[in-house]
Amino acid sequence: MQNQDNNQPSNNTVNVTVVSQPKSVAVSLLLTFFLGPLGMLYSTILGGIIMFFVSIILGFLTLGLSFFITQPICLVWGVVSVNSYNKRQIERQVERQTNAG
Repeated sequence: MQNQDNNQPSNNTVNVTVVSQPKSVAVSLLLTFFLGPLGMLYSTILGGIIMFFVSIILGFLTLGLSFFITQPICLVWGVVSVNSYNKRQIERQVERQTNAG
């Protein structure tokens, strides 16, 4: 881009900051409690997909009794994933601020 007054390159720079909302632990718990592994898709997509198939396979093998094992695992995994996501977001924001200043 050139300055129109003297045909010299412009030295304008633009800093863009992307701000994302933190994920809610309460929302993660509610979705996972009511939807099981599908509720985990809010907090961790890969974890939700993995637990969906694990739950289906174990559900057939144990005639549904595995629900009492997989449901708590899903709840804990969802909370850990949300906390990890929020921590990474804070670290990235601090890194951007220190690099900008």
